[in-house]
Amino acid sequence: MSSIHSISPDKLARLIGTPKSPLIVDVRTEDDYAADPRLVPGSVRRRAELPNGTGEFAGRPLAIVCHKGAKLSQGYAAYLRNDGVPAEVVEGGFVAWRDAGLPLVSARHLPARDGKGRTLWVTRERPKVDRIACPWLIRRFVDPHAVIMFVKPAEVAAVAERFGAAAFDIEGVFWGHRGELCTFDVMLDEFGLQTEPLKRLSDMVRGADTARLDLSPQAAGLLAASLGLSRMYTDDLEQLEAGMLLYDAFYRWCRDATEETHNWPSHKARGE
Repeated sequence: MSSIHSISPDKLARLIGTPKSPLIVDVRTEDDYAADPRLVPGSVRRRAELPNGTGEFAGRPLAIVCHKGAKLSQGYAAYLRNDGVPAEVVEGGFVAWRDAGLPLVSARHLPARDGKGRTLWVTRERPKVDRIACPWLIRRFVDPHAVIMFVKPAEVAAVAERFGAAAFDIEGVFWGHRGELCTFDVMLDEFGLQTEPLKRLSDMVRGADTARLDLSPQAAGLLAASLGLSRMYTDDLEQLEAGMLLYDAFYRWCRDATEETHNWPSHKARGE
């Protein structure tokens, strides 16, 4: 029987990838995590013990995942609720999510984390398409706290080496173009995020990013919006924040609205 403080895997899956998704906290034991080191998309890993303070969780609802949705997640969530943090337990835990065939993120190629538990990513400054699409994917499905650094093109590799960041969307790196695939495509493959909505979005990104607008009817619109944003903002991080909303909208269209049409006047009564 469901608890008032629980959320089903299906309901959580509908929230992931959207701005309204709760922060998902994976508190599986090290043994359970080692047995299957994949994560519910958008998860952060924390030790399987009561947290030392609740500051990092302030202002955002949580979904707590343990192995089977039992004592670890129940206790962790109940403890946080005492401090006013809205925390729910994912029903059935990681096992229920996995057995339902829902997507799981491979952590195999994630970069090292900084002292605050955030992954670090670095790319060329003045982003257009791929360099906004990839950070959107990372923050919505991989690491919601990811740090994205935009630097001079000649310094990307050196910054990555010096600070332990993952370089992306430059030549000669793991997270780069591969043949006809753009970096967004590569991330979907490597993270195991080959859902139908994200694959549809990847066609749009690849078309806009590689001047192959025939790949998707929406690619030209994405390119136009991306170039417009690049002219509106001189600060790359401000442009990224605006671009997050753009990709949120395109993702929701890819997931929920591809069959919907619109005409004018949309309110015209039948038979008029």
